Amino acid sequence: MEGTGGDLALATLRGHGVREMFTLSGGHVFPLYDAAVQQGVPIYDVRHEQTAVFAAEAVARLTRRPSLAVLTAGPGVTNGISAITTAAFNGSPVVVLAGRAAMWRWGAGSLQELDHVPIVAPVAKRAATVTDPQRVVSDVDAAVREALTPHRGPVFLDLPLEVVFSRAESEIAVGEPVRVVEPDPEEVDRAASLLARAERPVIIAGSDVYAADAFAALRECAEALRVPLYTNGMGRGALPPRHDLAFARSRRHALKNADVVAVIGTPLDFRLGFGDFGDAQVVHIVDAESLRATHVTPAAAPCGDLRLALTQLASYTGVRAEHETWIAALRQAERAATAKAEEEMAAESDPVRPARVYGELRKVLAEDAITIGDGGDFVSYAGKYLEPARPGCWLDPGPYGCLGTGLGYAMGARVARPDRQICLLLGDGAAGFSLMDAESLARQNLPVVIVCGNNGVWGLEKHPMKAMYGHTAAADLTPGLRYDRVVDALGGAGETVTKAADLGPALDRAFASGVPYLVNVLTDPADAYPRSANLA
Repeated sequence: MEGTGGDLALATLRGHGVREMFTLSGGHVFPLYDAAVQQGVPIYDVRHEQTAVFAAEAVARLTRRPSLAVLTAGPGVTNGISAITTAAFNGSPVVVLAGRAAMWRWGAGSLQELDHVPIVAPVAKRAATVTDPQRVVSDVDAAVREALTPHRGPVFLDLPLEVVFSRAESEIAVGEPVRVVEPDPEEVDRAASLLARAERPVIIAGSDVYAADAFAALRECAEALRVPLYTNGMGRGALPPRHDLAFARSRRHALKNADVVAVIGTPLDFRLGFGDFGDAQVVHIVDAESLRATHVTPAAAPCGDLRLALTQLASYTGVRAEHETWIAALRQAERAATAKAEEEMAAESDPVRPARVYGELRKVLAEDAITIGDGGDFVSYAGKYLEPARPGCWLDPGPYGCLGTGLGYAMGARVARPDRQICLLLGDGAAGFSLMDAESLARQNLPVVIVCGNNGVWGLEKHPMKAMYGHTAAADLTPGLRYDRVVDALGGAGETVTKAADLGPALDRAFASGVPYLVNVLTDPADAYPRSANLA
């Protein structure tokens, strides 16, 4: 193929399955836009670079293939850093291509002249500059392969002006498939034996099980060993909600009483008490050496392809204990917790409490709806009350905890899943990071429903600070702001809800609207999520 550096880069990415580009316009990357037009790749543009990377990350997470964000030089790159970091924490194979000031005039003070690589390198699997038009294809191919190699993650290449604009001829060749790493069979067998022989075993499965497309193997494993299953992140939806081994609301009780806990495809981080499960033995199964926990010594720690590991776990034929008594005890705890949640989700209150919002929302969400969380307490309640029925239906910022993901994730989800309901759960604090991109959704005909929990405070900080110091600082927002009017002014629509009885009809109108529609729910600022996780 003969073409500019932009032509060659995009053609190589298309060979790896990239189907769309997310960007904010910049002159340093014009050849990449021209390539997209010539090669029939849709361009989705945004109002802030972080939204472009978040949108690309949503596509990568949902489709398990590489995705593309294109950033202009200098501030275009630095504006995307938090989103690149989020992709790194989530193991998302995002390819970020950036412009760069010309090499031949480097040091003379060109517009947006900045060496991006040392800035991006700590948060990307690979960060490099393409220095020769003849190397565009090989460098892009190598970067994509790095992004897809477990543990997956973002990669970054910047292309100086004379590289992206210059023409060259190069064969578009995609390298060999990413090598599958087989876990140590003895280590997997040790893990299986621990689970099978335990009296009170538990499995917790996370996002990397989805990334590995290993849900069938996970189900086979849980059923074969008869082990209760809990999930977090994109592990949610691993089993149908009515499956006898699917549990959600009794996790604290389970971890307090378990004698073996197998954590699969998710780190032993603050979300799981750093792997401190009392007297229980820990099994930690990860897809790459870099994810091995260093603060915990597991009783078994297989490392490698999760689908292979889970399939081998399921084939265990050794001695096993009876687990039905334990399963029944957990089911009793699950029913009690569910009954309490049902009561909370139906409760009348003035002002509205977040629990009631989710009680009404679940009535209108389709089984395959994609639900996105971007916020603090409001989204924590979503994790408590909403349980996806299928895999690939839940997106949240992940362990990096970066606010502002929501509008980008909603855009990416709508692009990747055009036939689904897309529902963004947005805190009013999080709205300040990216709500202008409602214009990007409206202009490009990308309808989503945005449910904004508007309590007028930074709830995640206000309530703990009040408990610690007896006062708060920098924790208040303006009460009752009309975020729905912002979306309306930007080309969408919306309304404000103050009464619980009005929630259902408002949600019906939102999903029927066919535009970005924000339901602005004024919620109780005194309602604090009962948080138990420690930051450190």
